[in-house]
Amino acid sequence: MLSVIVPVIDEAGALPGLLADIAAQRRVALEVVLVDGGSRDASPDIARAAGARVIESRPGRGAQMNAGAAAALGDWLCFLHADSRLTHPAQLADALARLEACDDQRVAGHFRLRFVRARAGRGLFYRYLEAKTATGRRHTINGDQGLMLRRAFFDALGGFDTRLPFLEDQRMAAAIRARGCWCLLEHPLATSARRFEVEGAFARYLLMALIMAMHLAEVSLFFARAPRVYARQPETGRLRLMPYFRLLRTLARECGPRATGRVAWWVAGVAVSQSWQLFFALDVGLEQGLGVSRRPATRLHDRLLRPVFHNCVARGLVLVLGAGVVFGPLQLGCALAERARRDEARPE
Repeated sequence: MLSVIVPVIDEAGALPGLLADIAAQRRVALEVVLVDGGSRDASPDIARAAGARVIESRPGRGAQMNAGAAAALGDWLCFLHADSRLTHPAQLADALARLEACDDQRVAGHFRLRFVRARAGRGLFYRYLEAKTATGRRHTINGDQGLMLRRAFFDALGGFDTRLPFLEDQRMAAAIRARGCWCLLEHPLATSARRFEVEGAFARYLLMALIMAMHLAEVSLFFARAPRVYARQPETGRLRLMPYFRLLRTLARECGPRATGRVAWWVAGVAVSQSWQLFFALDVGLEQGLGVSRRPATRLHDRLLRPVFHNCVARGLVLVLGAGVVFGPLQLGCALAERARRDEARPE
């Protein structure tokens, strides 16, 4: 049996759609375990009315999903976010069949994404994000894409990391890659673009990059000083990035030049390792404009240009240029944008 585990806090608006999609699934025996982290809306009642089993947990997506796994009855586990939508009536059955056909028992599956938008515009941006979720490359798999795996493999991995109320998906993705393998599952998983639309697409993407950089460089002080760096969906609003720029400057002063230099060098290495994304973005644009679908720019990078970028000289250039851009025009642009928004909000 497959246990579908959904962590929620105040998701009454999104839940009915996902629960209806799950109820319409064919050729699969499943149960739905909704893990409530303290909702103040009707989320638990909506789930019970749809036939789901509801349990309570302390808030935090990782903790909630661990609680759901502990209560689940199935030999297979599937973790979905509340704002996800299944796009095919046999999506879960097909996913399960693909994973069962794998020789390796230590395999986990994820879906490619399709964003559901309430606003027009930024089509290329969303197409790039959607296409990237199908690559399976390092740092491209996250919780929005769903996670399906055997209970035994989940237990062997030790469950989700709960040190922070977020980033549990990135840590799980890294653990799966280190101890097993990933498999792209059939049919896209639809997900809401609401966070990008509410917070601002550019600001959200930039902050996501900063979160990943601080996570991979293991700068725990950043997350201790910025506990709301990833707010719960009902609490989101237009993002203000200047507090995070100021925090980076403060941490650099407090930690000193040697520690700051080590972190900056590590972050530059991460940036260099992701150089393929620039070429991949070019391919997505070519596919839209010219119908070129074989990703020639990405293949050029992987076959010929990777050694050019993956060396100490390139890493040093990225460090210097990146610091100059982040604390120069990027910070200035964010400051001017936030000042303009304050001026607009000021009463006449």
